[in-house]
Amino acid sequence: DVQLQASGGGLVQAGGSLRLACEVSGISIHENTIGWFRQAPGKEQEREGVSCVAHSDSATMYASSVKGRFTISRDRTKNTVWLQMNSLKPDDTAVYYCGVRLGWRMTLDPSEYYAWGQGTQVTVSS
Repeated sequence: DVQLQASGGGLVQAGGSLRLACEVSGISIHENTIGWFRQAPGKEQEREGVSCVAHSDSATMYASSVKGRFTISRDRTKNTVWLQMNSLKPDDTAVYYCGVRLGWRMTLDPSEYYAWGQGTQVTVSS
C-alpha cells in the first residue's frame, strides 16, 4: 500500500524559505518518479506541476516559475523527497502535494501520477 506524507508548510514572508518533505512508504523513491505539485487559492481544480525527480539525483525537472529558486532532492535512507523553496513570492502560496509516478519518465503532468499525499499549506505574505 503506497502512502505519501507531505509536511513542512507554513507562513513565511516574501523572500523567505521553506523546506517541504514527502515521506514515502510502500514503494521505493529511487525506482520511480516523485513529483511536487501545487493548487493555488481559487484554482482548486488545477494542480500545477512544480518539480520532479526520477532515476538519478540529477534527473530533475522544474516548472519555469520556480526554476532557480526551488531545489528537489531525495534521501534514500529515509525514502523521502525534499523540496527546498527559496526566494518565496506571494504567487507561491498554495497547497503543495507530492505524488508518485511508476517508472523513470520525468513529467509535471499530474494525470500521470497515481498516488498522492494529503498536501501541506504554504502561505507567502507580501
